[in-house]
Amino acid sequence: MSARYIFHEVVKIALQKDGWRITDDPLSLSVGGVSVSIDLGAERLIAAEREGEKIAVEVKSFLERTSAVSQFHIALGQFINYRGVLSRKEPDRVLYLAVPLTTYKTFFQLDFPKEMVSENRVKMIVYDVQREAIDRWIN
Repeated sequence: MSARYIFHEVVKIALQKDGWRITDDPLSLSVGGVSVSIDLGAERLIAAEREGEKIAVEVKSFLERTSAVSQFHIALGQFINYRGVLSRKEPDRVLYLAVPLTTYKTFFQLDFPKEMVSENRVKMIVYDVQREAIDRWIN
């Protein structure tokens, strides 16, 4: 089993532990002649009489052989594009970029990544691979 797939499963398990129901694996959408597949779609019921909260999650492992900066460029570009697709097709769904805790504590603490995350309003889920749990939500 590839490491990329393992991280996908870790995030899926972590979301379920946090009370989310996985609705799409992957969440496939098309808009303007372009099709995209976001890794996961999930929803959580806030209360029985209220509509549930919906999210989409793009899982990143940051394990590829290319530099962390190159992987970040790809992840940020995907996030921006996927957010645009969601705003047109499922505007009630909020997009999150899921990154491993070790990468968050190192690469994402550098000034440039922090500034780009803030400037582009990237919502993040930081996941702990060992515990198969969500460490934090960053809105």
